[in-house]
Amino acid sequence: MSLHPTQLASPNRVQQWLMRSNPVVFVLFCGAAAFITYCSMYAFRKPFTAATFDGLSLWGMDYKIMLIIAQVIGYTLSKFLGIKLVSELSASRRIKILFLLMGFAWATLFLFAITPYPYNFVWMFFNGLPLGMIWGVVFSFLEGRRFTELLGAAMASSFIVSSGFVKAGGKTLIDNYGVGDFWMPFLTGLLFLPLLLLGIWMLHQIPPPSAEDEQQRTRRVPMTSAQRRAFFHTFAPGIILSVLIYVGLTVFRDIRDNFAVELWAALGYADAPEILVLSEIPIAVAVLVIIGCMVFIQNNKVAFFANQFLILSGGVIVLLMTFLFAQKAIDPALWMIVMGFGMYLPYIGFHTLLFERWIALFRYQSNIGYLMYISDAFGYLGSMGILFYKNFGAQQVSWLNFFITTAIVMGVVTVVCGAPSIWYFWGKERSVTSPA
Repeated sequence: MSLHPTQLASPNRVQQWLMRSNPVVFVLFCGAAAFITYCSMYAFRKPFTAATFDGLSLWGMDYKIMLIIAQVIGYTLSKFLGIKLVSELSASRRIKILFLLMGFAWATLFLFAITPYPYNFVWMFFNGLPLGMIWGVVFSFLEGRRFTELLGAAMASSFIVSSGFVKAGGKTLIDNYGVGDFWMPFLTGLLFLPLLLLGIWMLHQIPPPSAEDEQQRTRRVPMTSAQRRAFFHTFAPGIILSVLIYVGLTVFRDIRDNFAVELWAALGYADAPEILVLSEIPIAVAVLVIIGCMVFIQNNKVAFFANQFLILSGGVIVLLMTFLFAQKAIDPALWMIVMGFGMYLPYIGFHTLLFERWIALFRYQSNIGYLMYISDAFGYLGSMGILFYKNFGAQQVSWLNFFITTAIVMGVVTVVCGAPSIWYFWGKERSVTSPA
């Protein structure tokens, strides 16, 4: 692994070892760094959803829903800010930004614990505000490499297992140690703080992409406002179709994630908190293997369109399994697991492969942060809108029935937008590569 001559003038011993190591060691180290860091981030974001806040409300709204909405508003605003801040982030500022963002998020959990109810809900907004940019900062260490799919799959698998893991930890603090609903999020963050520090240290050791990486995947650079506008005008139809699919996936994922306790209870698993973790493990393994295998496809065109078909297949899986569940032809637990697979396969495909190969295929010097944060911004805006609709327009509908309806909508949107997206990019690639 040779280093680009203009990068990393004085590598430390760990960086020298990584640059000399074989690809397996490099991938394991970098993948672990990203997984540990992002998994730890979830301990500062998701544990409060394991609490029920029984009997509490504000302005006629269930208090847990109020907290989720407050955090989602902050998280959504963070994504819009990230379109600029993450896409413009230089490599020299990544570690400092990580410490600032995570430190701010943890401080809000402390303030949430000590501020009297019902005034403490505002801290959930400020908690979401920095956390929405963590993904882009962490992934910037991984993009533009020959092994980005494997590294991204390792990081993205934390999406699947981390939420259930930290919520199970938070619920254990409440059930077994008598920790109150308001202090539990802060203490869960404290438990994961050593892992967070380890993950950030490991990220700091990762050397920049090599010359071979840049040759195969295109050099990644910070993007100015003018460059972002030019990129959008170049790929506008593809960006719009991709964002529509991603909005559906995000809404579906957030409902499944934020109300997992309620959904599993409705399926008959109220007394089995371990299912929050155990049900996600087969999903993580399956998605990790499928997405990770894409690294063996060196041809960017083949890999890009293969991912497009994976996204389309995710929508088909969700629609088919929901039909079988409605016909009582499939076990409820198996349905919940396969639904997670059908959603996470395209969702993680966006995060780890689609945008990575998009940039590489069209040889466009840019970065994934711009595309990802456009998608995330509107994805979480849609998620926030659905939360408001559920609370004010569909209060009488159970979370399970609402989840089923959302699954059908997400599946239809994925299929309806996925097919023209493939057609658009196929024509775009041919127009770029064809001789004048």
